[in-house]
Amino acid sequence: MNLILFTPAEAAAPLPRTDPRAVHLLGVLDRHIGDTFDTGLVNGPRGKGTLVAIDDAGLTLSFTWNEPPPPLDPLTLLIGLPRPQTARDILRDATTLGVGAIHFVRTMRSDPNYASSSLWTSGEWRRHLITGAEQAFDTRIPTVTWTQTLDQALTTLPIDEIRLALDNYEASAPLACGHSANDHAPVTLAIGPERGWAAEDRDALRAAGFTLVHIGPRVLRTETAVVAALAILRAGTRPTFTPGLKA
Repeated sequence: MNLILFTPAEAAAPLPRTDPRAVHLLGVLDRHIGDTFDTGLVNGPRGKGTLVAIDDAGLTLSFTWNEPPPPLDPLTLLIGLPRPQTARDILRDATTLGVGAIHFVRTMRSDPNYASSSLWTSGEWRRHLITGAEQAFDTRIPTVTWTQTLDQALTTLPIDEIRLALDNYEASAPLACGHSANDHAPVTLAIGPERGWAAEDRDALRAAGFTLVHIGPRVLRTETAVVAALAILRAGTRPTFTPGLKA
């Protein structure tokens, strides 16, 4: 953990000795009474925590907060609903890379049963966002949904944005081509499920103004494609594709 995150309720109560954050503070960071550590409130300010006391019940902490960090970049991921383990990796790594929203959607080739995984029904998904934010030394976590179909999600996207969809078969340009000096232009990047886009999905994406792009000839795992594409988009500039017609 590069940054230890708390909710406001957690910051106001003792931290149980069995909590992974307590284990990290004592066993990894080797903090003692009076020592400080880097901390933050989820979607709030960063600051410094101080270890005030240690007893059998837990750790007593105090906090001083700085100003909240700026909002996340307007970068949205639209991903065909993958297997739960793949989704876990995407939740963590996309958060580390600073996306503003992740929408897992049902496509023609998605397994609808994935949406009923305990990852989603138990609330586990949020823990992976926290892990990704802590790695990035940031407090902000993206908005996440997993109940929409592709068609439903396409009607809720921001307007006046760049819309790109990765595709191995019908892409008209590489993602790396053409860049803009405006690296804060809103972008939605769509990535298909593990079996790829169906023809109906491509038709829906094109009708919604998406340009099909690729990141080379090699077929990547979904979680690998997410990281590779985000690395390109986060490299300092954004593509100059003109937003197309909206659905």
